[in-house]
Amino acid sequence: MIKITENSLRDGHQSLLATRMRTEDMVEAARIFEEVGFHSVEVWGGATYDTCLRYLKEDPFERLAIFKDIFKKTPIQMLLRGQNLIGYRHYADDVVKEFIQLSAQNGVDIFRIFDALNDIRNLEVSIEEVKKQGKHAQGAVCYTTSPVHTTKNFVELAQELEKRGCDSIAIKDMAGLITPNAAYELVKALKETIGIPLALHTHSTAGFAFGSHLMAIEAGVDIIDLANSALAEGTSHPCTQSMVATLKNTQWDSKLDLSLMERAAEILKRNGRKYKKFESEYNQIDTRVLVNQIPGGMISNMANQLREQNALDKMDEVLAEIPKVRKDFGYPPLVTPSSQIVGTQAVLNILSQTRYKTLTIESKNMIKGCYGKTPAPIAKELLDKIKAEGEEIIDMRPADKIAPEMQKAKEESKEFAKSPTDVISYAIFGGVAKTFLEERNENRLSPESLKTFEDGSHSPMSKEFTINLHGESYRVKVEGSGAKDEKVRPFFIRINGDLKEVLVESQNEDSTNDKSNSDSLPQASLRGHIISPMPGNLTKLYVKVGDKIKEGDVLAIVEAMKMENQVLATIGGEIKEIYAKEGQQISANLAIMFVE
Repeated sequence: MIKITENSLRDGHQSLLATRMRTEDMVEAARIFEEVGFHSVEVWGGATYDTCLRYLKEDPFERLAIFKDIFKKTPIQMLLRGQNLIGYRHYADDVVKEFIQLSAQNGVDIFRIFDALNDIRNLEVSIEEVKKQGKHAQGAVCYTTSPVHTTKNFVELAQELEKRGCDSIAIKDMAGLITPNAAYELVKALKETIGIPLALHTHSTAGFAFGSHLMAIEAGVDIIDLANSALAEGTSHPCTQSMVATLKNTQWDSKLDLSLMERAAEILKRNGRKYKKFESEYNQIDTRVLVNQIPGGMISNMANQLREQNALDKMDEVLAEIPKVRKDFGYPPLVTPSSQIVGTQAVLNILSQTRYKTLTIESKNMIKGCYGKTPAPIAKELLDKIKAEGEEIIDMRPADKIAPEMQKAKEESKEFAKSPTDVISYAIFGGVAKTFLEERNENRLSPESLKTFEDGSHSPMSKEFTINLHGESYRVKVEGSGAKDEKVRPFFIRINGDLKEVLVESQNEDSTNDKSNSDSLPQASLRGHIISPMPGNLTKLYVKVGDKIKEGDVLAIVEAMKMENQVLATIGGEIKEIYAKEGQQISANLAIMFVE
């Protein structure tokens, strides 16, 4: 009998809907999934944590608690990026341990742990802490293809993971590259070598994932990752219902109830309609992935960045550049954060029309060894460039160079963090978490107003109410809101059962003072105007008016595609004007400051 992990409540909507599904839109389907009998349900980790804080304004740990209240007999699974946790850099060991402890205490049963470079050193602390918490540690082997990746390499990594105490192994094929024959070969080799259960995770991007699952099943795989039909295929996973039907009355029959899955599908399809704006034209079969190897969600991200630069026509050039950058960076498997690092660098190379004219902070860190050992050596020209800037190349476990971070996070967040989970959010996501926590604290109901609400009287926080207009009665339910774009925020409202999207403009905000508004920035037209290499969020200003600078100095940091990009001085001189503020959105060709 094959075991199935249902992925639609995490990776399914992450792959197809930019991770934007709100908890309330998954709860009803989750209750049905609890009755199906899945091996596990993946509902947390990956990009969900960041998206909850950054866009949905939901507490990630509250989402976990809600799911834990539903899934009493079905184990909850999460995706953990090893030393990166659910962020985009390496964190100190004390942060890793604290996060895993809190995740285990709040409901995670199975931790799927991977490292973007398959560097075992970056997995050891996570595995050890998961085992210490009495939870299931599933070590993941990131599958990719390159001149330096072989079945033998993958088997050796799996053996090392088993030695370190992993309870199971997962083949994690994030871009959908594993062909049916390759799946059979790798599963067979692993089953002959390891003595613990084996799972296969792949995506349908290249079009042959269903066949790869069938061949893996024939070779002896124990668990397969699938997604409900409402959130399956394309850049997501093969369909759960299709696989259950295919295996019925065979030796691998899952014995799961299709009718329950169909009920869940109707709910997810209905609730998914409100997220249509987050669907990407790249959420479909795209065999270019066999060359560029970029996961589907990353492709849609790059498309948005290029669109903001009025350079969407350069997408094919970027996709052609990605394999070249990946080779120069030592053939890393492309999965968060390495996919963002390579993809962002490729975009910069194309937009600047000069390869490596600008390196992102994360690109520099990968070249320096801050993410670990790459599968192949880094290109000499990149190493020489880094050394010329006085940077140190490291070959030790990267986290050994990171001082403990938890105490500092506690001290810095004491004014707005109300719980240990608040503190860990701040320790990992810094300003993004701080903004969320401050907004949450300001909007939270006081005990007095909460009592009034419970007594049934009117509250401004009500989400369901009735409107009487011209003698007609309308039942209105506010089902959630999306991220604010400039001064407009979408609200999703159900009127007498019909779902509507309403765009609400903030009337009381002065656009010249709105941090999210870039309209107040001047067009870059003068030699002294400084612009960002990418559109994004201005997270840090290093200079003030009057400062003397020289060409090449780092003036600011702009976050784009979840990566930090340095804004460099193109000329030396004096800072005469600074037009932008920290936290402001920076668009293409708009000046951040003026240097005379």
